[in-house]
Amino acid sequence: MTDKIHDLGAGFWNIRGSFRIGGVLNIGTQCSLIQLNSGKFIFLDSYSLTGDVRDEVMALTNNGQDVEAVLNVHPFHTVHCAQMAKDFPQATFYGSSRHHKKVPEVKWSDDLVESDAVAKRYPELKFSMSQGIHYISPNEMIHAGSLLAYHPASQSLHVDDTFMSPPMKLLEAILPELILHPTTKKALKNEPDAGKQYCDWASTLAHEWRDVHNFCAAHSYLVTFNDGEFEVALLKAIDKARAKLEKS
Repeated sequence: MTDKIHDLGAGFWNIRGSFRIGGVLNIGTQCSLIQLNSGKFIFLDSYSLTGDVRDEVMALTNNGQDVEAVLNVHPFHTVHCAQMAKDFPQATFYGSSRHHKKVPEVKWSDDLVESDAVAKRYPELKFSMSQGIHYISPNEMIHAGSLLAYHPASQSLHVDDTFMSPPMKLLEAILPELILHPTTKKALKNEPDAGKQYCDWASTLAHEWRDVHNFCAAHSYLVTFNDGEFEVALLKAIDKARAKLEKS
């Protein structure tokens, strides 16, 4: 799998990268580059840029000088943060409390990435925190919770782990599908209605962000939805899992 950068229009680029488990199995990863109304840029997530992808990013961003911030939206995606901070030393780095602990060499902003302060700083994006499940699970193997970021101008949704596309790419004639992260049930908070909270949150998101056209998920391929298909696919995934998640 070669790193690629996809221009999704309206100032949004999705970068598909490599991430190998045990140095062998490549499950992929991502980051996204967004041009703000000011002309400056931000990244969603960190990734060590190399080769042609790095050259293109540097050409877009005035050799990196116009990158003002990096928003690390998944608490368990920390591998590339230190390199990203070296590549863009002038940028403000936002992360979860786990980022602060796991990568202390990065000078993190006091404002956590999921804070209202950060959301207000970037009105070009809409953010949503997964509900009913742990954002930072006490079990290091459970990564279902995350902060989702939607860019309405390009109709692009950047999501790590919480929602995924199936591992095998479906035929173009078939409605694109979504699946929930396999650890979602284990990620539920110890609350009586945690499963309902999660399903209600995801269903509301499907309606509010029904115009998603580009689905950028960390460990799968870039999925393109036609009008209304994202809403249908996410609601279908929720309905399929609801009984299991809401079971007390």
